[in-house]
Amino acid sequence: MSRRKFLHLIAALLASTSVAPLTAAPAKRIIVVGAGIAGLTAAHTLRQQGHSVTVVEARDRLGGRLWTSKRWQHMPVDLGATWIHGAKDNPLSALADRIGAKRLITRYADTTTYNTAGKPLSNSESRQLEQWQARIDNALEAAQNADTDQSVQAAVEKALNWNNLKANERQLVQFILNSTLEQEYAGGSHELSAHWYDAAAAFKGDDALFPDGYQVIVDHLANGLNVQLQHVVQTVTWSEQQVTVQTNRGMFQADHAIITLPLGVLKSGQVTFSPPLPARKQQAINTLGMGTLNKCYLQFPSVFWPEDQDWLEHIPTEAGAWTEWVSLTRVAGWPVLLGFNAAERGKRIEQWTDPQIVADAMQTLRKLFGADIPAPLDYQITRWNTDPYARGAYSFNSVGSTLAMRDHLAESLGKTVLFAGEATERKHFSSVHGAYLSGLRAARQIDNP
Repeated sequence: MSRRKFLHLIAALLASTSVAPLTAAPAKRIIVVGAGIAGLTAAHTLRQQGHSVTVVEARDRLGGRLWTSKRWQHMPVDLGATWIHGAKDNPLSALADRIGAKRLITRYADTTTYNTAGKPLSNSESRQLEQWQARIDNALEAAQNADTDQSVQAAVEKALNWNNLKANERQLVQFILNSTLEQEYAGGSHELSAHWYDAAAAFKGDDALFPDGYQVIVDHLANGLNVQLQHVVQTVTWSEQQVTVQTNRGMFQADHAIITLPLGVLKSGQVTFSPPLPARKQQAINTLGMGTLNKCYLQFPSVFWPEDQDWLEHIPTEAGAWTEWVSLTRVAGWPVLLGFNAAERGKRIEQWTDPQIVADAMQTLRKLFGADIPAPLDYQITRWNTDPYARGAYSFNSVGSTLAMRDHLAESLGKTVLFAGEATERKHFSSVHGAYLSGLRAARQIDNP
């Protein structure tokens, strides 16, 4: 499991996660573009400092890539981000403590891995998998010390002499790359930078989820804010004196704007800036990757999988096909399985109908647990890549990118326009806590320019 195998190994813990208090400053007019975690955090913080804050959001709901569905009675599920990754010393844990938000812990130690035939791995198969994992780790360590960047896939294929591997050996390698990297970073192994794919810092501890969904955080941050929903931003016109944000429903003028658009939206060019963005900021937008991670929740009439396991892994014959599953039974008592599809396969199946996706998922589950398992009572499916207001799940470090590019993405336009969001975080990209920290950073920049 990626959080178990990788991020915990490369954790670069911050000495402190506390945020310096904002100093008093004259009240300013501020527009925040985007009501995701970064935008809401910045707006919440600035409103507390006495500023006049307006949030404009394209969607008809709050949260952005935080999206709690309450379609199933007594079983709210997160269609966007689910976990506080590394709950110990995580700033989101501190926030959750302050507002009394309940959390449940999932454990990577509670994992069962199934082979291509659908059987739990034997001891010898587990040892073999560990040996391939070690070879891949060595290949990537060597690639990170090389002068020239390359993709993770290219580095591994070269080191393992890919063309001479047997079919079953390739399946093991593909499983490891998908389960530990593609599912983690949302980019394809042929896109991930061998130099920088794992450059994110990590907090210690297991992962925590909210039994009431991440909506508890969204609701807290949004309380009392002036949020204008269904305002699709078209242009941002700025000078050293003011900024004007034009949406499909009106125009907003302010002293400052904080832009929290997802990297995928910035890449699309659907929002234009006048004057244009500086060259190195645009280069960062063009070069950094926006990944895909889609979810398929299946609710069943009864539990037919191991009730004491949180994670169920499958080594598929088709690379990346339903490799990772999460059971919500032990942790929440729900007869619900959550299956993931990442990177290229995650994009591809977005073109399928819901029944096709469910049928494909059930084909895997029947292989693991028998042909007579019950059909799901209901399902909930995401399509983040084709979502016009996200255009992906979260960012990753692609081949040719550098760590400095995230700093460039975070740079302000003069003192007027600031940028936040997980993609602007050098150390905590692709995480909710990264987006949260970026919102605090942007708010601090306005009150302490």
